[in-house]
Amino acid sequence: MQFPVYFSLFGRTLHPHAVMEGVAMLAGLTLNTLGNRRRGALATGLDLHQHMWVVAGAAIGAVTGSKLLAWAEHAQELSTGLLIDWLAGKTVVGGLLGAWLGVEIAKRLLNVNRSTGDAWVLPLCLSMAIGRVGCFLTGLADQTYGYHTSLPWAVDFGDGLRHPTQLYDVVFLSLLACLILTLRQRKPAQGVMFRLFVFSYCLYRFAVEFLKPSPKPLLGLSAIQVACLVACVVCYLQFKSMTRPGSPSELSSPDSSGGSSHV
Repeated sequence: MQFPVYFSLFGRTLHPHAVMEGVAMLAGLTLNTLGNRRRGALATGLDLHQHMWVVAGAAIGAVTGSKLLAWAEHAQELSTGLLIDWLAGKTVVGGLLGAWLGVEIAKRLLNVNRSTGDAWVLPLCLSMAIGRVGCFLTGLADQTYGYHTSLPWAVDFGDGLRHPTQLYDVVFLSLLACLILTLRQRKPAQGVMFRLFVFSYCLYRFAVEFLKPSPKPLLGLSAIQVACLVACVVCYLQFKSMTRPGSPSELSSPDSSGGSSHV
């Protein structure tokens, strides 16, 4: 296989990253819409006006977070880079955490105090997995590959065998989706599935980043790893708050309209 692996449509050559990002967004939105239809209403429990503002907050937060964390991750390289280098960079972790913050800000402005993130967990797993396939097909230019290795599943992106860390993401997200599906059958309190998703993915990304040749100037950690640690701590503290005896989150069922848990 030669990287990048371009797509051809109606005689036009399309870059794999752009194609798979488009497919990822479409797949995630479709899965979320199907879930809403199955329930007969918005699975977030919001009215349409609130839902649209929350989605807008998530979108703005995702774009902003993905850029800011990418700049932090490659600060030294970008200090002497061109404008195109600043515009091109983005990160999945930054997008996820930025979207979370954007939703929280939107809900605060709307005076919404119920959890809304659980309905997006499976769509996010699907979208992120598809997006990582695009990263894999892009090859070296995407800079999401791992160190050189001689493992039997290593992939040659053009400069020798490397860890296909993009595919590790796909496998992990698939397993995480299965875990979430199992947990959903037990009808956990609002916000539990979303926090489990964020905590699990960030913990995984913290670990897998050690397989990548990315800059790690922060006590041997990269900016992405620091962001993942912060997110894990926040999720852990919120888990403790939610599972405290008598807490509003513990008393709320997944289908209730109240509750004080967020995202």
